[in-house]
Amino acid sequence: MNLWILLGLAFTALAEGSSQKRGAHSCPDLCSCSFPSSLEVVCSEISLTHFPSNGLSSNTTQLSIQSTNLSSITASHLSAMPLLSNLQLFHTNLKNLPSDLLKDVPHLDLLDLTGNRLVYLPPKVFSHASLSSLVLKNNLLERADAEWFPDNSNITMLDLSGNRLKGVPAALLQKLPKLEDLDLSDNDLQDLQPDTLKNLPCLESLNLAGNKLRSLSPTIFTHNPKLSHLFLQENQLQEIPATLLRGLRELDLLLLNQNQLQHFPLGLLDERKSSFRIILTGNPWVCDEKMEYLWKWLADHPEDVTFLEDVTCAGPVALKNRQVVSLTGSDLGLIPN
Repeated sequence: MNLWILLGLAFTALAEGSSQKRGAHSCPDLCSCSFPSSLEVVCSEISLTHFPSNGLSSNTTQLSIQSTNLSSITASHLSAMPLLSNLQLFHTNLKNLPSDLLKDVPHLDLLDLTGNRLVYLPPKVFSHASLSSLVLKNNLLERADAEWFPDNSNITMLDLSGNRLKGVPAALLQKLPKLEDLDLSDNDLQDLQPDTLKNLPCLESLNLAGNKLRSLSPTIFTHNPKLSHLFLQENQLQEIPATLLRGLRELDLLLLNQNQLQHFPLGLLDERKSSFRIILTGNPWVCDEKMEYLWKWLADHPEDVTFLEDVTCAGPVALKNRQVVSLTGSDLGLIPN
């Protein structure tokens, strides 16, 4: 056979093989793709306005659409990716989600909807996948609805921070018995019902920072024995119940800074772990005889207090701005034994 013919056939075969390879690893316009054993797709162009269906591989396991002008997504869009396990749709223009959105992605593990414009979510919207991590951070949600979830959901991490929630129904959390990490920070929470956290025996981290809480029920954490990280900073707490931390033997970190606390009740910080850390700055501590418990605890556990030197008296006037640990019993008006 003529050498030129052989070369032509070889070139054609290579071209066809290359074309087939490109077809097997196609990538949507305005997106970038990686092709390991699983397929990861990232779309982050502001000019993207529609779901990038053309070119998506059925082998896609991770899809991230971020900082785009995507305004809608449907179940049919996701049905083309039956192996999808990680879906990130953040900082787009999504205003609503269909209730059947996840029905054809049975392996979905993480859904991140940070920074959208979601005001309302329909019932059963998170009932169609084995989700373990759900992020709804920085949306416009005014209520959290128990009907979003099935009974005995597999969710272990729920982030509802940065919304407009005024309350969290206990019925919602009752459906999340495996929950380990709950973030409700930066909402408008003014009160938590005593039984709100009752059915969360696995809860390890709770973030309530940046709300408007004025008080907490003495038994609010009674059923959360694994709680290790508790964030209560930047609220309006005026007092802490003496039994609030009872039974929390795993507590490692407690943030109470930027509240309205004046004193600590007797025994509040007893039986803490050696690894325990606390932040107390930004409270209007009144340094009188009622400060005795906290004053002695700070002196005995200085290594447990972050920014210890910034825990200062707001009153009385004679002690204003004095470091609490620098005080004497006489300063506090304590009668010597």
